[in-house]
Amino acid sequence: MSQDIEKRLNKFISDSGHCSRREADKLIEQNRVKINGQVPELGTKVQPGDEVFVDGKRINKIAENKSDRIYIAYNKPTGITCTTERDVYGNIIDAIRHKERIFPIGRLDKPSEGLIFLTSDGDIVNKILRAENAHDKEYRVTVDQPLSERFVDRMQRGVPILDTITKPCTVKVESRFVFTIILTQGLNRQIRRMCEYLGYEVTRLQRTRIMNVTLNNLKVGQWRNLSEKEMEEINTAVEGSSKTAVNTTLPKQQRTTDQTNSDKLSRQKQSSEPSTASAYYGKVEKSGKVEKSDRNDKYGTNNKSTPKAKKVFINKNAKPSTTTNKPKLSLKRK
Repeated sequence: MSQDIEKRLNKFISDSGHCSRREADKLIEQNRVKINGQVPELGTKVQPGDEVFVDGKRINKIAENKSDRIYIAYNKPTGITCTTERDVYGNIIDAIRHKERIFPIGRLDKPSEGLIFLTSDGDIVNKILRAENAHDKEYRVTVDQPLSERFVDRMQRGVPILDTITKPCTVKVESRFVFTIILTQGLNRQIRRMCEYLGYEVTRLQRTRIMNVTLNNLKVGQWRNLSEKEMEEINTAVEGSSKTAVNTTLPKQQRTTDQTNSDKLSRQKQSSEPSTASAYYGKVEKSGKVEKSDRNDKYGTNNKSTPKAKKVFINKNAKPSTTTNKPKLSLKRK
């Protein structure tokens, strides 16, 4: 039988719109999939005429022209979890309540909000998500302290997280605490980890654009079907995209070197930042010594501001007094 007719089991399941390939692999590993009544192994190929079942429900092949596939854009609120597991409270499937079976393309952290795609087309998922395919994703980020030139420069050049160095990206400052960032990667909690490495904490994170699709007037919690023009541009953009992942993990020796450099930069940051005057919006007027004094004042350990305790000398040889205090007489007339 020709190779162009048979299809790998995980791809057959994802193409049907049941779930993504990754989820299909999990189903196969959990023995929840059967081909012609038999439990298959990972990598098994589906032949024409084979019957595929997931949890006892038959999976049918769908139209090759993708005319019956679903593509939607959703403005995810905070608190919604990007999972298809219905037993997870606040899962994205229950939040949208679409009549057809769909699954998210990628993830947005539970405390994050903004644009995410959902589809019944498993074939397009990996093409959009793979970092090496360089598809833009834009975010608007709010942090807990004023932005500095050093922060912007380091974010753009790359930060060591998760045993790798993040790819160069574009960062633009919007206001004192807000910036936008355009990524082509999708590492786990990437922006939050990058900011944390540089000593910042993300207080709000919103994804505003994926490739050519933006939120526009889509309100939080609302979803819409992607337009034909949007899908045409997406399909054109992913036409030459790879479906397989490239290993971006650094070799062990390189990871050790990067970790050493990371620790060195962290120590330099701790020693230099108290006296820095590089905030974008107004210089930090306090010097390192004043900053330290203020910090000591906060915890009550500044010797200049805390009065010294008086020394009290006790005569151990003195005998205890046996006299009692007499009440004072009042001269006021009653």
